Amino acid sequence: MKTIDLTGQKVLALRDVEKVRTAGATELLVAERCVITPSARDFLQQHDIALRTGNGHSAQVGARVPSSSDSIAHKLPMPDAKLFHSAEAEKIKTEICAVGKKLWARQYVDGNGGNISYRIGPNAVICTPTLMSKGDLTPEDLCMVDLDGNQIGGTRPRTSEIFLHLEIYKAVPEAKSVVHCHPPHATAYAITGTVPPTRVVPEYEVFVGTVAIAPYETPGTPAFAQTVLPFVKHHNTVLLANHGIVCWADTVTHAEWYAEVVDTYCWTLMVASQIGAPLTYIPEAKTCELLSIKRRLGLPDARFDTGGMKECQLSDLEMPRKVAVVSSGCSVPQATATELDVEAMVKSITDAVMAALDEK
Repeated sequence: MKTIDLTGQKVLALRDVEKVRTAGATELLVAERCVITPSARDFLQQHDIALRTGNGHSAQVGARVPSSSDSIAHKLPMPDAKLFHSAEAEKIKTEICAVGKKLWARQYVDGNGGNISYRIGPNAVICTPTLMSKGDLTPEDLCMVDLDGNQIGGTRPRTSEIFLHLEIYKAVPEAKSVVHCHPPHATAYAITGTVPPTRVVPEYEVFVGTVAIAPYETPGTPAFAQTVLPFVKHHNTVLLANHGIVCWADTVTHAEWYAEVVDTYCWTLMVASQIGAPLTYIPEAKTCELLSIKRRLGLPDARFDTGGMKECQLSDLEMPRKVAVVSSGCSVPQATATELDVEAMVKSITDAVMAALDEK
């Protein structure tokens, strides 16, 4: 066994652990309060490099390690490893695998894309592993992590995008499951920066309704995980710019339902646009009835918090909006081609009227 002393480092990153592996290390000595990045932890686990703290205590890589002071997980009780093999966990694992097969069958994920998770305890989340097709999952493939992303169960490394899920769980206590996938029609809206119009299909109004677009960041990074924070409290579905979608719900199956609802809705809008006739919208009063149903179901909607907007004044939300997604996470509405055409038409009519008046 070759031990390398890194107790002088406050942060241990991927490049650090890659160097020690090249040096032939099988064990690392780290400081008690050392912060180990998620990618570094994954690398250590994959290459069976053990951790030991400076005071002589061992620190299994798959278990929780010291984390930053702003961590939530270190303030919560450590999950019992037995939870991962409990009857409740086995039921959840089976449901995750079934949902993974549905996502794959509907072509919402390709290759090893997408990820699924379920919060089984205050500080425990069961999730899918990295580098596996969602169509091939078995319960034995799944992992369990705490809210810091430290893996505490499972033999395969957890998905690198688990931090997107964890940010949602921290921000939305009602969220019990998160599904991230790449359904083609909803993703088409995401890559064009376009928010689908509302007040067209009742099921969409009730189960999804308004969606937001989160700005692009490199998947798997902390910055990527945080892009959804401005939106997830008022939306159960967020389009991820140039990437896909993420949905949260009270069960794994329900989160997958929302992915189906939003993608089918976007698909339907695309088909309708080919007819060449304008969309007809659900009347405002009837939309209010749908929103009442939604509120009773406990589902979020940004239209519940419209400030000075009257309860049923929803018509300004019916037009599809082009959104400029900026790095700060803010969405700035821009004029669509349709809006520009209307503006040009109004100007043309105004000019014609003024010209006619001048001739008199």
